[in-house]
Amino acid sequence: MGVLAKSLFRELPSALRTTFLDMLLADYPQRDFQVQFWDGALWGETVHPRFTLILKNPIALRALLQSPSELSLGEAYIYDDYDIQGDIESALDLGDYVLGQKHAKRFDPADWLHKLPERKTPRHSPQPIRPSDPAHSKQRDRQAISYHYDLPSDFYSLWLDPRMIYSCAYFASPDQDLQSAQTRKIDYICRKLRLHPGEHFLDIGCGWGGLVMHAATRYGVHAVGVTLSVPQAEVARRRVRDAGLNDRCRIEVADYRDIDHGRQYDKIASVGMFEHVGEALLPEYFQRVWGLLRPGGAFLNHGIAYSATYQRLGPSFIDRYVFPDGDLVPISTSLRQAELIGFEVRDVESLREHYALTLRHWVQRLEARAVQARRVTDDSTYRIWRLFMAGSARGFRIGRMNLYQALMAKPARGKSGFPLTREDWYRT
Repeated sequence: MGVLAKSLFRELPSALRTTFLDMLLADYPQRDFQVQFWDGALWGETVHPRFTLILKNPIALRALLQSPSELSLGEAYIYDDYDIQGDIESALDLGDYVLGQKHAKRFDPADWLHKLPERKTPRHSPQPIRPSDPAHSKQRDRQAISYHYDLPSDFYSLWLDPRMIYSCAYFASPDQDLQSAQTRKIDYICRKLRLHPGEHFLDIGCGWGGLVMHAATRYGVHAVGVTLSVPQAEVARRRVRDAGLNDRCRIEVADYRDIDHGRQYDKIASVGMFEHVGEALLPEYFQRVWGLLRPGGAFLNHGIAYSATYQRLGPSFIDRYVFPDGDLVPISTSLRQAELIGFEVRDVESLREHYALTLRHWVQRLEARAVQARRVTDDSTYRIWRLFMAGSARGFRIGRMNLYQALMAKPARGKSGFPLTREDWYRT
């Protein structure tokens, strides 16, 4: 960075820094946080701050002023230009406010940018995949899934529940523990599908095998789980073997487009996989599930959706560093495609608040094991996942995203196979 520019901003008096932040945050309603500059000077609440934004060098301010976007702010965090102590989800409320101020007329970033140094040397962070294959081709999907899910299982086990269920839990109350809420969720799915002993059950995107093992153990089904992640499958197979379930559970590495077991299933679930399909391939996705399901069978699709009114500002941090080729659509889009294939939508339930709670548990558990997480992976990976999960919790809290369980039937000559009420779902 330029020595003159660096020294100029370092030597700005405290009063001028205060003026800068007062102008930038003039309309921000909550002042229960503080900002710490690289020389230790503080701005804002100093007694009981909800969080502290630690600016580690003047370059961090450029991310706030020069073409700010979700991606640029996220990358500045990965690079350790700034840090967040305390409630990171609340800090992201502040970040969203800053992005919304890009075009505020009363605050001209140009008045301050010339005082700030520019980065002269490249910074190192995890590189996103840059596939050449067409979006959502089989090869590209394998690369995208590998990028996200092939981190060491020891990393995931630091913050997931013992079953390693990496999807929204189902809480009986806000203070329920994560393990109980995850067990409650997978049992809820089994009850929604009304699994019975001897039925054949398929889990598309089975992760580390939690749902198929529960379904086989508690409901006596013959379960098959498929995943695109080889490391996931290896862990799931070991867990199935250790539980003595090899005669009732099978784990395969396969693309949903390649599933061909020479039979149809009585019940099918897809939990946390749907987000990777892509809007253009929704007809093929539902058509594949339709073909795998017997007439009179049931299908539960559990996936994240964007609000139909949400418009993203700038490039996405999650697309670049977390979920390459992730493609969220409004629930109305996915249900319409399912109906066009022939599915009858029997029930749609929003678990939005449940996913916010789940993510907060994950963030807290990750933060509590930060040293181990950095040892298993590295500092950049820890920062990416902390930011990603806290940002997602905020997205569900404010309604930007939602999580829906859509229960569908493949009618057999007009018969859905469902009872008149949902009463049996809620029996323990």
